[in-house]
Amino acid sequence: MSYRFPCLLAVLFAALITAPCRAELPPALQAAAGERTIRDDTVRAFVTPKAILWKSDDSNETIVDEDVLLAKGTRQPATVRAGLCTLKSVPGRPAPALLFDFGVELQGGLQLVMGMSPGKEPVRFRVRLGESVTEAMSDIGGDRNATNDHAMRDFEIDAPWLGSVEVGNSGFRFARIDLLDADRTVFLKEVIAIASYRDIPYLGSFKCSDERLNRIWATGAYTVHLNMQHYLWDGIKRDRLVWIGDMHPETMTICAVFGPDPVVPASLDYARDTFPLPGWMNGISSYSMWWAIIHHEWYRRYGDLEYLRAQKEYMVPLLRQFMAKINDKNEEQLDGHRFLDWPSSENKPAIHAGLQSMMVMTMEAGAEMCRVLGEPELADECRQSAARLRRHVPDPNGSKQAAALMALSGLAPAEKMNREYLAVDGSQRMSTFYGYYILEAMAAAGNHQGAIDCIREYWGGMLDLGATTFWEDFDLDWTKNAGRIDEFTPEGKKDIHADFGNYCYKGLRHSLCHGWASGPTAWMSRHVLGVTIAEPGGKRIRIEPHLGDLGWAEGTFPTPHGVVKVRHEKRSDGSVATTFEAPEQVEVRLAGK
Repeated sequence: MSYRFPCLLAVLFAALITAPCRAELPPALQAAAGERTIRDDTVRAFVTPKAILWKSDDSNETIVDEDVLLAKGTRQPATVRAGLCTLKSVPGRPAPALLFDFGVELQGGLQLVMGMSPGKEPVRFRVRLGESVTEAMSDIGGDRNATNDHAMRDFEIDAPWLGSVEVGNSGFRFARIDLLDADRTVFLKEVIAIASYRDIPYLGSFKCSDERLNRIWATGAYTVHLNMQHYLWDGIKRDRLVWIGDMHPETMTICAVFGPDPVVPASLDYARDTFPLPGWMNGISSYSMWWAIIHHEWYRRYGDLEYLRAQKEYMVPLLRQFMAKINDKNEEQLDGHRFLDWPSSENKPAIHAGLQSMMVMTMEAGAEMCRVLGEPELADECRQSAARLRRHVPDPNGSKQAAALMALSGLAPAEKMNREYLAVDGSQRMSTFYGYYILEAMAAAGNHQGAIDCIREYWGGMLDLGATTFWEDFDLDWTKNAGRIDEFTPEGKKDIHADFGNYCYKGLRHSLCHGWASGPTAWMSRHVLGVTIAEPGGKRIRIEPHLGDLGWAEGTFPTPHGVVKVRHEKRSDGSVATTFEAPEQVEVRLAGK
């Protein structure tokens, strides 16, 4: 069973003009470019606006028949003037401008299809793309901190007479266009968003008795899908980069939804080749640890020994480099940028506790990989290093992020970390990146209901504010008296996009589509559906559901041998009845049986 797109995205894909199928390069291009040509794994689709949220002038003098731009078009200019929108610059009136809502966040740009306007000169437009209404209506800079970082989202263009132009390459949901030419009448046929995405099926799926959780699962899947471009990015507006630590939650979501997509190994290899030893990946020591941990997880999921062997030349000295960063007191002494996530970045004791925990996790993962790679002596050194690191137990210093890593590494009892840190104050002091590890640690402590409640409150809080993808960061305190991203902020309310954010993501620079925020998708597949890999390569899986207050849950989970289908029903006595379908090559073991 596979699903091309989750129900949340119907608003986008109901509006698509079918994207062309990919084929081999034309012979002429093959001859001209040869091996210098790079094929991309993405396709394009064309999205009609859902609504026009604003126009600069209501007089009917400068903008006429704008509603025709909401009809599905053909993308083809035509020598007609009927059924077109008229934009006219009139002295004394505001310049004609329109704000479009495409209904859902997407990665790509715009196509403007022009009519046969008077005169044959190009038409000058200003284009502003935005992840929120406010961003699309803002100028660069100022207190709101709108930027053109990583991707141009505010620029001027020339559109041809009786032709079309494709512009922009950013993450956005909203687009504003302004006619810049004075004393000009222009006929505009279509304004279409161009969505660029990897054409892959949604093999994993999730549904349960709580529609809010269903939306959250689908939103996390879509957030990562948008970031699966030629490499796995962290954000589609800002941070269009391969950040290896940020890749870990994204990879877990990809495993739960898409299976072994090649974007993950391509991005791991890109980082390996870009950051040679003894440097740390992205300059961050913890990110080199995440690289090793991702490789261990990828091998467990898909059993690709050949690919793991290709990492040996880099992996072995990397593990030895980590071992050299343990002092005689069994403390990690990692250099480079010492970082967990932004909200914990000023808490140095918490960072030490987190890095100590990650060192344990890395050494344990390294021991397993070295065993498989035929390096028994190094495997034993990794195990001994992990044992040494366990003799030093730091204080998490009030940090949920550090407490989560201590629980997951076994450096501290999960039940203790949950009781003293993770379950305190509900979803307060969460982060979108390390929220995934907080949820995992709560599950390790048996607090599945608490984790489900956090998902509803924290990630659901973004949905309540109009999100269609999950954000770079989020704080529940921001929601107090805040407006939605898909509306003009009412007077007296806070602007959720422009008025908040910290560190590198202040104001409108804040990314509203960040793959590291997708953790609940992977978490619900693993802990609510209860599907875990019991043997490298997915030949044996274990099913142990934790429904909490849910009445039922069902879904699919991809393995290298095909999709496993699972359904759980809660009986009147509180017990759970489970049914499943699995490929012949996959052995399924139910918990307690």
